[in-house]
Amino acid sequence: MGLQYIKHKLANAVFISKIVTIHYFEFDKAFNFEGEKHDFWEMVYVDSGEVEIYADEKVYHLRQGNVIFHEPNEFHSIRSYNESSNVFVITFVCASKAINFFKDRQVTVPSKLRRNISEMTQEFFETYYPMSPEDTELKLKEDAPIGGQQMIRTHLEQFLILLIRNETDNRKMQIFPSKESMENHLVSEIMNIIDENIYKKISVDEICQRLSYSRAYISKVFKSATGYSPLEYILKKKIHEAKKLIRDDGHNFTQISEMLAFDNPHYFSTVFKRLTNMSPSEYKTSVTNV
Repeated sequence: MGLQYIKHKLANAVFISKIVTIHYFEFDKAFNFEGEKHDFWEMVYVDSGEVEIYADEKVYHLRQGNVIFHEPNEFHSIRSYNESSNVFVITFVCASKAINFFKDRQVTVPSKLRRNISEMTQEFFETYYPMSPEDTELKLKEDAPIGGQQMIRTHLEQFLILLIRNETDNRKMQIFPSKESMENHLVSEIMNIIDENIYKKISVDEICQRLSYSRAYISKVFKSATGYSPLEYILKKKIHEAKKLIRDDGHNFTQISEMLAFDNPHYFSTVFKRLTNMSPSEYKTSVTNV
């Protein structure tokens, strides 16, 4: 007689039954959405810039790396806070008890989890057509990759679970910081240095000198946490800033190139096209025609 194997049913701590909308917004500094409420959850993550959010009677000020959740039927509105901002918004249906952890909670996403949002965003752009603010239904691409919808759901479920774990662990007192927490702190320091020098010429070697770590170690830790090399991240942040400057429409492309310390306008245009799949002029046309 053979062994009697028991099939173990896997528990779902967080289960997303439906995705409703997914948006990656690029708000100008004058943006102001008067508000809405709906019967599903909404997650708002600030990728760059700052926004102010009203949720029922509460006011939240979110900066880059902050995320907030709106529970079903909570009235909420959002506006830019004195500058342009890039915001990722995903709405979804979830009846799991664990999701209630996020009620009335603003969280700073640790650097190691920001990669999850990037992967979720990338999967969305490959699977669905981009949504305009007026769209209420996701439209699947004809050539969407196999499993794209499932990947978006599992990325989101994993992100929520890891965020709950991280917030729970942060409440526990630690006499000695773990290797992981030290590396997270290092990644945050690198990001802060880059953010503070967006309008200057900053090199990876300069960052290494300031933090007293080798280039190899910094590159390894940063890439593991973010998915980008430090140089890739510097260029990504500069192009994000360039897009905000273009939307604000106060400078020409040559001036923006000089402000962001690119070697020359041609190199600026080359990097912009490589990271956005549009030239600066094409991007300006796309945002002025919206």
